[in-house]
Amino acid sequence: MQSAKGEQSVADLALQSGALQASEASSRSKALARLKLSDSAFRQLTRAAAYFVLILLSGIIVSLVAGSWLALTNFGLGFLVSERWNPVTENFGALAPIYGTLVTSIIAMFIAVPVGLMIAMFLTELCPQWLRRPIGIAIELLAGIPSIIYGIWGLFVFAPFLQDTLQPFLIGLFGNVPVMSSLFAGPPYGIGMLTAGLILAIMVLPFVTSISRDVFSAVPPVLKEAAYGLSCTTWEVVRNVVLPYTRIGVIGGVMLGLGRALGETMAVTFVIGNAHKVSASLIAPGTTISATIANEFTEAVGDMYTSSLILLGLILFVITFIVLAAARYMLLRIARRIG
Repeated sequence: MQSAKGEQSVADLALQSGALQASEASSRSKALARLKLSDSAFRQLTRAAAYFVLILLSGIIVSLVAGSWLALTNFGLGFLVSERWNPVTENFGALAPIYGTLVTSIIAMFIAVPVGLMIAMFLTELCPQWLRRPIGIAIELLAGIPSIIYGIWGLFVFAPFLQDTLQPFLIGLFGNVPVMSSLFAGPPYGIGMLTAGLILAIMVLPFVTSISRDVFSAVPPVLKEAAYGLSCTTWEVVRNVVLPYTRIGVIGGVMLGLGRALGETMAVTFVIGNAHKVSASLIAPGTTISATIANEFTEAVGDMYTSSLILLGLILFVITFIVLAAARYMLLRIARRIG
């Protein structure tokens, strides 16, 4: 009897164990199915987000092409090389805005890139620990100032200062120097392409500095310590270790700043003078693509006028795309060379 009860209890335990295992297997399969479903949903969601970016970009391109088609078919490629901008006769050309956009951006990058790199080098290699945080906060605050504040400051403070000091000095210094006299010819208006370029340099500087500082800080300390152990100076460590190790990140920061300079609107509109003419002088008034659109879009009367402004926006889009594509190609070549 006891043997039969023992066998029954063993059988019950076996049944309970089997039922428990079946329950665990069932719950495990449900958990796996739930995880598989959530993973599939996450994959589809991220894919949809990526496709949304492509759809949005395509929509912008189509809208720009459709809106500028009238001016594009009427003026053709001559729109790119014509300096005329006459809303009364509906005769438009983009040469002056394109020229002003490129010149002001080049001035900005020519100043902001070396200064930003030097600030980043100082913060990562030479700056005392107690001073790094205040300078870093100041740089971040510069990046956070709205562009219209830069424009107001540039118009009422910076431009009069340049009119009284820097521009007369440059005119007197290079007045008799060939080529340079053309770059600094004319009366000192205060406003102009040089002023706009300097304002853009101040606006671009935080982007170049912040990204360069971050990538410089990511250099493994053992590499720098090894260079210092070989009796290298700080400049030699930066030139031969830090910059080669971080060049991809530095180029990315420079291109980010260039994109900001090409598309900046309000600050440039305040200080560039908004004159539709091409001048060799950097202190002469000029205009940019974004400033032209901002100034005249609300006054555009007629389909041709509006289409010409939209065509300017399409040209700015193409210029930005070319710059970013060239930067991407440069980064790929550097990565390939590094291996």
